[in-house]
Amino acid sequence: MPQDIEPPHAVGIDFGTTNSVIACMTGDGEAQLVNFAAPDGTGSVFRSALCFWQDDALRGGLGHEAGPWAISEFLDFPEGSRFLQSFKSLAGSSLFDQANLFGKKLKFEDLGQVFLRHLLTHGGDALRELPDRILVGRPVRYVGARPDPALARVRYDAMFALLGRPVKYVHEPLGAAYSFASRLTDPATVLVADFGGGTSDFSVVRLEAWGSQRRGVPLGSAGIGIAGDRFDYRIMDRLVLPLLGKGGTYRSFGKLVDIPAGHFTDFSDWSRLSLMRNRRTLDELAKLERNATDAAAIQRLIAVVDNELGYSLYETVGQLKRTLSTQTHAPFRFEGPGMVIEAEVARSDFESWIAPDMARIADTVDEALGSAGLGPERIDHVFLTGGSSQIPMVRAMFERRFGDSRIASGNELTSIAHGLALMAQDPDLDQWIIHEEEPA
Repeated sequence: MPQDIEPPHAVGIDFGTTNSVIACMTGDGEAQLVNFAAPDGTGSVFRSALCFWQDDALRGGLGHEAGPWAISEFLDFPEGSRFLQSFKSLAGSSLFDQANLFGKKLKFEDLGQVFLRHLLTHGGDALRELPDRILVGRPVRYVGARPDPALARVRYDAMFALLGRPVKYVHEPLGAAYSFASRLTDPATVLVADFGGGTSDFSVVRLEAWGSQRRGVPLGSAGIGIAGDRFDYRIMDRLVLPLLGKGGTYRSFGKLVDIPAGHFTDFSDWSRLSLMRNRRTLDELAKLERNATDAAAIQRLIAVVDNELGYSLYETVGQLKRTLSTQTHAPFRFEGPGMVIEAEVARSDFESWIAPDMARIADTVDEALGSAGLGPERIDHVFLTGGSSQIPMVRAMFERRFGDSRIASGNELTSIAHGLALMAQDPDLDQWIIHEEEPA
């Protein structure tokens, strides 16, 4: 390790569904974010993605990359690779056993260790020498209809064993709370709302004044498997897929028949669209095009599948969501070989699409308050973090309940890792960590 790089005293790891962030506690008492020199520029946010390809020249015959490098590999060679994103969402699923990648069977912990190796490598000198105090965030509630937290704990333990150091787990919003606490000078009761890619988590924390012997006490929490990825899919399902033929009809034996919804199932995850690019599926779509009442829509569907446009289509959807966070109307335009999709979208349209999700999120906030035994009037501050916390409808929900003056935000993508690194130095760390998981 270079002489000018001091080994960290503690490390906080936010292993996220969409993005991952690492912060290191230095000798001067500051938590510093680790920067990654990605292909498109240096940044502290590392995409939680993996790409695998067959390479007989490598040991094991399997090549792989992570983060933005994984995306680049997949876009350069989509037919010869397998892309995995949001694999964190599999942690608590008893239905997932292993992924079959070019004849190699990898369990969740195997995927996780591949990801960690690349994460540490791309972190460079800052992560060359790890300390004995490492905190890892985990969601309050894992993704899935019936997630098993005990199973997720076993898988996390096996994944992070790669680090060769003791690892302790903390609910992700508590990490964000600790980061927010560094801004406060007076005691306060805080509700932290963490909107990730796969889950929305809420924790209530009592924070004492900075310098107090005991910095804070967690009071209650709740979570739900609805967040940014679900919002993206609402746009895809309500805006884009109807322009690709969903909800349309085709002629069969002289009758008009609804186009089967199964043609659009894989659009729930853009990386699965590459699996549709096979002779059988393309032949079925070509037959559907000949008989569809809106043949142009099916032509656009074929163009998306045949030209591997899934990633760029979802990126355009994500950009629309972000634009509607600052503007009341936004144009949607997606162009690729053989197709153009254009539409004008109002923020009110998007809000109507996610309204059922927001209702369930609101119920989960009530659950968090109930677990803490507090009403909204007892909350001094509400700290919103995570990418989707910037959606106006999300913020408005909290303003209605708590009032605008109590709402705070900032460092939406990095606050969890920052807070975990700070928390690792807490003399009362034991009260924050998760010791055991109850089975589902």
